[in-house]
Amino acid sequence: MTSTDFAISTDLLTRRFGKRIAVDGISLAVPRGAIYGFIGLNGAGKSTTIRMLLGLLAPTSGTVHLNGINIAFDPVRAKSRVGYVPDRPTAYPWMRVQEVIQFCEGALPDWSPTLASSLLKKYRIDPRTKVSRLSKGTGAKLSLLLALAHDPQILILDEPTDGLDPIARDEFFEEVLRASLDSPRTVLISSHSLQDIQRATDHLGFLHDGRLIFQGRTDELLGTTKRVRLLPDSPIEDAALRRLSPDVSHIAREGRAITVTLRNFSPAAAESLRSAAHSPNLDVADLSLDDAFKDIVKGMEAACS
Repeated sequence: MTSTDFAISTDLLTRRFGKRIAVDGISLAVPRGAIYGFIGLNGAGKSTTIRMLLGLLAPTSGTVHLNGINIAFDPVRAKSRVGYVPDRPTAYPWMRVQEVIQFCEGALPDWSPTLASSLLKKYRIDPRTKVSRLSKGTGAKLSLLLALAHDPQILILDEPTDGLDPIARDEFFEEVLRASLDSPRTVLISSHSLQDIQRATDHLGFLHDGRLIFQGRTDELLGTTKRVRLLPDSPIEDAALRRLSPDVSHIAREGRAITVTLRNFSPAAAESLRSAAHSPNLDVADLSLDDAFKDIVKGMEAACS
């Protein structure tokens, strides 16, 4: 496949800050029409990557294509159909909502006053209110309105619900899902709310220490990452379990019980663990995205220690 087959694609995208590598040769491939969750710990490189996707930060090396257009060669056309919701509102706090909308209308040639007015009513935002007086939830909805009112083909959201209460966060994600259904578009969401990411997305990119360690369908990751619970009848060391399979990600112990998280789970791999541990039986459990994320990260950090 080529860059034109994806809404967002990068090739060996890298960003250094002095000697530190913040983003290390990642190749994103976000399918057209996908809702793509971009996840990772703080400092993994998510926001740096998003800034490069938007042309706000130049890469040290590598390329970015939006809708098949190289952003370095034709930045105006590449970004013209992109909407962006940052982690906090960027509108001037002294402006009233209506003034912010008028300002954006004058700056964006594809701006739709009809769509902006419709979203204003839908999100129940009073146009006379000063930005500084908006609640965090309403401020996030205003940012979403500003990103959607020119009907972008790509919507990029960087921690858009950071600091919102659970109800405001649910409302925001519901609006994002509705927006993706009302007008088919590609959505990339970076968020620490993995419950929302699991509910909202169909594809994932998993960034760790600047490297892309998983990219694919959300259900693929959850369908192949399982916890296997063993009850050995004799002691066995973690190293012995890890030697049995390269897919052992994380090992947790509680009393005699051992819980092993397996990437690329298969019944044969689970049976190999059971046999080596001399466990009379085993239990296999599905994982939420939150638990799969934690176990994979813990396993990677343990391997590096």
